[in-house]
Amino acid sequence: MADDIAQLADALSKTHVGDGELSYKGRGLKLDNAESVEELVHEIEQYQGLRALRLEGNTVGVEAAQAIAKALKSKDQLQRCHWSDMFTGRLRSEIPTALRSLGSALMSAGARLTELDLSDNAFGPDGVKGIEQLLKSPSCHSLRELRLNNCGMGIGGGKILAAALIESHKQSSALGAPLKLRVFIAGRNRLENEGATALAQAFQLLGSLEEVHMPQNGINHAGVAALASAMRHNPELRVLNLNDNTFTKRGALAMAQALRHLRNVQVINFGDCLVRSEGAVALAAVLREGLPILKELNLSFGEITEAAALVVAQTVMDKPHMEKVDLNGNCLGEEGCEALREAMENMDKGDMLASLSDDEGEPDDDDDEDDDDDDDEEEEDEDADDYNNGEEENEDEDDKAMKENGVTSKDSSPAKPQSPHNPEVLSFLSCPSAEKLLQLGEKRTSLEQQVDLSDPDKAADVLLKISSVYSEEPETKTAVLETIDSVLKKLLSGSALQSCCFLSTLLVLMGLLKGEGKARKVPLVPGQLLCLEHAVQQDYFTQDHAALLHTFLSRNGEALKSCSSARERLSSALQKRCDAKY
Repeated sequence: MADDIAQLADALSKTHVGDGELSYKGRGLKLDNAESVEELVHEIEQYQGLRALRLEGNTVGVEAAQAIAKALKSKDQLQRCHWSDMFTGRLRSEIPTALRSLGSALMSAGARLTELDLSDNAFGPDGVKGIEQLLKSPSCHSLRELRLNNCGMGIGGGKILAAALIESHKQSSALGAPLKLRVFIAGRNRLENEGATALAQAFQLLGSLEEVHMPQNGINHAGVAALASAMRHNPELRVLNLNDNTFTKRGALAMAQALRHLRNVQVINFGDCLVRSEGAVALAAVLREGLPILKELNLSFGEITEAAALVVAQTVMDKPHMEKVDLNGNCLGEEGCEALREAMENMDKGDMLASLSDDEGEPDDDDDEDDDDDDDEEEEDEDADDYNNGEEENEDEDDKAMKENGVTSKDSSPAKPQSPHNPEVLSFLSCPSAEKLLQLGEKRTSLEQQVDLSDPDKAADVLLKISSVYSEEPETKTAVLETIDSVLKKLLSGSALQSCCFLSTLLVLMGLLKGEGKARKVPLVPGQLLCLEHAVQQDYFTQDHAALLHTFLSRNGEALKSCSSARERLSSALQKRCDAKY
């Protein structure tokens, strides 16, 4: 009986399987010439109402492709071409010719494709040239799914593909029915930054994408930022899979900024992307304020530490549709893994946490997080670790590219403040002292004007400089706390992401969060922690802000051992704020 069922299933897979589909899937046929495809050609010719043709799992030569193409010229109802893994063993030079023949036939027939799958065909950039005209033609104006996984397109192929999609959209729009591609799959293609950036331009123009899968393409933060900017223009996006590329902090911030604008995302796969702790915290902020129907979040193998993982876990509490959170392969350590499991269990979400069996253990203090990414150079210069250096840092090319690609949202960030013209303000920022702060008088409001929401590093620097002159002397204490309140009201009044970026930068400067590259730490004094103790009790400091600081302080308190008394006061204030009811 089992054998009969197997034979029946095999027979169905080789012939008509309903819904207008003719399948030769997985038969391992070596189709070299016209004679070898006589049976297949005959079936195509005889099949009335052919809508789908499956040729995957065979190997088709140029002559065989030309014979098949001849049969397809009369198939104007063909919509789905499942042609993955179709050129095994063929010379790379043969494949473009074969593809041009098949594409020309579809165009001659007047077919209107909805799905084209050419995955697992190692045809390189020349292969993309083989389908270029087809993609531009009316036969692909109706395309909804394009699958080009593992085709070796490279940068050149990515650019050709992007240009073809842009032209197709232009021509289809002129005809009143713009191309509305919904699914794009192009993993393992070595697209790198240039190919990804070219495709991002096409994606932004399309605006119709629902699924984007581009894993393992050698893309780093510049390409990620370009893709992030494009995703903002695709409001129906449901699935975003960029697994095994290299985000680092910059790419993660760019992607977080984009995700703020998307309401329909259900699956995010940023696994093995070096999101790291700062990136994870930024993504957590977006989870907290948006992504209402998210089901799956993969941040595995991202060099994320315990505190950042806990911040991510806290954000799923109010996600009713969440089904899976993957934080495996990070740097939590045994105690961190247990703390994460306990946190998820306490929220009654334990069953959605993926295995933590591949955890990398707690990172060594001396680890350099930028060893794996030569391109991830921080914008700080050699003198940036000098706390009293008040000079403006130059913005490098990567920063400019990041902002151009949407990392700083023009609709949510104020104009960048100018350098202080007031010499007294400049003098204070260059070398802070209580005397200079008091001398400013009403000009202390100028300090608030130096706060740049788009540059959390400079904002955190200004805050710490003000709080460094704190003392219990009444006049100085009042002046410092009033100025701190003014600055923090501005810093924490923006979006959850802006607030989070500032706070995470502050944590880096305080030594509570390990930053990337040349991220610096500031030698702290107790007054700075006492200013924060005051701030967390104010209305502008929300429970979410307090929870973020408390999580890192409770996990990394040893970093502030030189200010133990002030640290305890801050910790107590944070705990009370977190425990308070809304």
